Amino acid sequence: MSALALSVLLSLVSAVAYAAGAILQEHVAADTPARPYAPLHHGVWWAAVALNGAGALLHVVALAYGPLSLVQPLGALTIVFALPMAAVFVRRKAGAAAWRGALLATLGLAGLLALTGSAGTHSLSSGERMVVAGATAGVVALLFLTAQAVRRPAVRSVLLAASAGVAFGIASVFTKTVAVDWTEGTFGGQVPSLLVIAVLAVSGLLLSQASYRGAGLAAPLATVTVVNPVVAAAVGLTLFGEGFRYGLTGGLLALGFGVVTAGGLVLLTTERLAAQTKGAVAGPAAQATAPAPAPGTPGATIARRQRPPVRPAWHLTACRGSHRTEHKRHILRRSLRSDTDSARSEVGDGVDVGAVAGARSHLEVEVRSRAVSGRS
Repeated sequence: MSALALSVLLSLVSAVAYAAGAILQEHVAADTPARPYAPLHHGVWWAAVALNGAGALLHVVALAYGPLSLVQPLGALTIVFALPMAAVFVRRKAGAAAWRGALLATLGLAGLLALTGSAGTHSLSSGERMVVAGATAGVVALLFLTAQAVRRPAVRSVLLAASAGVAFGIASVFTKTVAVDWTEGTFGGQVPSLLVIAVLAVSGLLLSQASYRGAGLAAPLATVTVVNPVVAAAVGLTLFGEGFRYGLTGGLLALGFGVVTAGGLVLLTTERLAAQTKGAVAGPAAQATAPAPAPGTPGATIARRQRPPVRPAWHLTACRGSHRTEHKRHILRRSLRSDTDSARSEVGDGVDVGAVAGARSHLEVEVRSRAVSGRS
């Protein structure tokens, strides 16, 4: 088996492992309580972790033996493989738009595979690694600062997602460099490259998380899915000496297949997220419009217990009576203040004279007695 065929096989198995891990993670998230560490007590979650780890390891080995311009786009097959696997194992049906997107992505990747030629793998020199790391830092910082200056949430989300895609793509470039060195028996001097991989991976994770704020999931996720392989393929074609068959014609055809692949991934991603959003909205609506349970059933008993109590008529009458009493007390206090003011002696300026208690009228005593007793 040639190195190219081995890298393609490893990429396909890696995509299947990633898709299976994602399906198991979604299953665990739906079945476990909403507690931070609840998945740790679920055996299926650990199986998902093992599948994700196996997928990552297979992807690294595929990068060591195959061209970056092919292996990295093949990683997008994770979304494509997730459709039939979810339909078989969890009985989740996908819409027609999702299947059209999967078909377009598969055709585009098949075209790229047919045009990819066999080329020797080599690593980047120390100077090239420094240039790539510096250029990546500059591009990511520029996209991040531009996103901070933009007020529209949708544009800001796409810019942050693009910066995350750049970080992930260049992380794969350095991963290929380290993997090629290890296959050739060169283990020394890899610490700086490993640090760059760690920094880019964490930065991409944080940027992708920030891109989801205020603009939903469809646009940023589709942007990361497309930008990541495009950046990696561009570096592979320019710095690793990779190319396509048939010269310029093959390069143009590869560009067209890349556009088809990107369009399929965008269509597939947006349709899947739209289906999830529709299901999340339909759940509470279905509960709100559900028919009332039949009398005598446990559901009816629970509904009767949860129903707010109905206030009797005497309770409403008592409340209205209490409001009248409070109103009369307010009038009485104003009357007392008026009598007190009128009871003050009229003297010249600068003389302080206390209030003289005045005789209370019969009407005031009657109103006060009725207010205290609660009669109207």
